Amino acid sequence: MKIGFIFTNYNNSKVTINAIESINLLEGDHEKFIVIVDNDSDEIEKEILSGYRVNENTLFHFSDKNLGYFKGLNLGLELISNLKLDLDFIIIGNNDLIFPKEFVTQINNQKVTLDKYPVISPNIITLDGIHQNPHVIDQISKLRELIYDIYYSNYYLSFAIGKIAKLTSSFTDRNDEQFYNIPREIVQGYGACYILTKKFIKEIQTLWSPTFMMAEEYFFSLQLQKLGYKFYYEPTIIVKHQCHATMGKLKSKFMWNLARDAHKACRMYHVQDFNKEFINEQQ
Repeated sequence: MKIGFIFTNYNNSKVTINAIESINLLEGDHEKFIVIVDNDSDEIEKEILSGYRVNENTLFHFSDKNLGYFKGLNLGLELISNLKLDLDFIIIGNNDLIFPKEFVTQINNQKVTLDKYPVISPNIITLDGIHQNPHVIDQISKLRELIYDIYYSNYYLSFAIGKIAKLTSSFTDRNDEQFYNIPREIVQGYGACYILTKKFIKEIQTLWSPTFMMAEEYFFSLQLQKLGYKFYYEPTIIVKHQCHATMGKLKSKFMWNLARDAHKACRMYHVQDFNKEFINEQQ
């Protein structure tokens, strides 16, 4: 089995190196190739990454600007495609992932099912044991969309809504992740990690990315829906997530502004009018 791994790095090269080292410890019969796209990190972070001893199976690409998440991954997909490796799977995601030694075996055990879908969402578990998939099993309700509209209308209002949400979480939180032990088709997979199959590699090839950062799950879902597909969640394929190793370094208002802009972009697009926009971006 041939597997590619693509991550973006931004100012946390030691975390990226931890991910690489976990990949290099994978057991089972496989060949692997790793691509790291550095999103214009600080010079000291670039030096840490470039100074790391790697095998011929690892490529570091240093971008001269911060491309954002999906656009950075798209550059990685282009770079790995140019190598003509005939990969069976490509793992894409955050750089703060740790792969268990059995990861390749877990994929191989489900290969027949996985090959039916272009994108697989694995069982992503934080270091404190929280399951982050299945992220969205069914479509989000109109009421929740309205609450998001209000939340992103004003930065200070968002604090009040956040406090109310905490107080009422026992009956207002979505509980999709509680069904983490059930394999199924889902609407959205958590954006920290996706497994791209040969169906994606041959038929789709690139990620739709109208935002710099945030809401990637939503846009990826629209892309798959328009092409007649859904994500498939497979609980037996496990990935550990050092949650928010990069995002946690960014200031809260900056993050809120990014999320607000992404929310506005989400409201601009719907499945019915997605096709024209997507075709224009691919040309």
